[in-house]
Amino acid sequence: MQLHPSPSSPRRKIKITFSLHPLRKSYYTKTNNNGKENTIMKQNFHIFVDADACPVVAEIERIASKYSLPVTLLYDTNHILTLEYCETIMVSAGRDSVDLALINRTKRGDVVVTQDFGVAALALGKSAFVMHQNGWQYTNDNIDGLLADRHWGKKIRGSAHNRYRSQHKKKRTSRDNKKFASAFEVLIVKRLEETGSPVK
Repeated sequence: MQLHPSPSSPRRKIKITFSLHPLRKSYYTKTNNNGKENTIMKQNFHIFVDADACPVVAEIERIASKYSLPVTLLYDTNHILTLEYCETIMVSAGRDSVDLALINRTKRGDVVVTQDFGVAALALGKSAFVMHQNGWQYTNDNIDGLLADRHWGKKIRGSAHNRYRSQHKKKRTSRDNKKFASAFEVLIVKRLEETGSPVK
């Protein structure tokens, strides 16, 4: 038996609206390589780190965790990294293997940390934001000069002057790491504001 509404009964329009909790919309849970679950904010950018012999991994992890940002560290089989928050990807040892793996994953707007000028140039070519481990940023204005310096540095490698400089190379200090952390956090906050993301 079918029921039909009475002609005299007015039809009521029911308006249904759907809303998502802001945390459900903006965050997700991811398990890292060590089996630990972390809350990650859905973002329009990702942090990639050239982690081979990188001295500021702890600072990057602390800041990325503070803002719940996705971060991936890439390194080869000659290194071992065990972290609580960051995703880590080990690639086979080989010339430029980590560099190529990092660049293949980088997209427009991502943040890249590397001390390799060549990697920085490729990342800038993909419209990424690139920072050196010493806390200064690579730009389209300075990358050509940096690559030229690297070229001439290779030319004089092995000379008496270069051996003297290697023997007297300044050791890295905690102040250098703090300088990087400060500059890196400024960049991260800037990217969050540019993408309209909430800043803690």
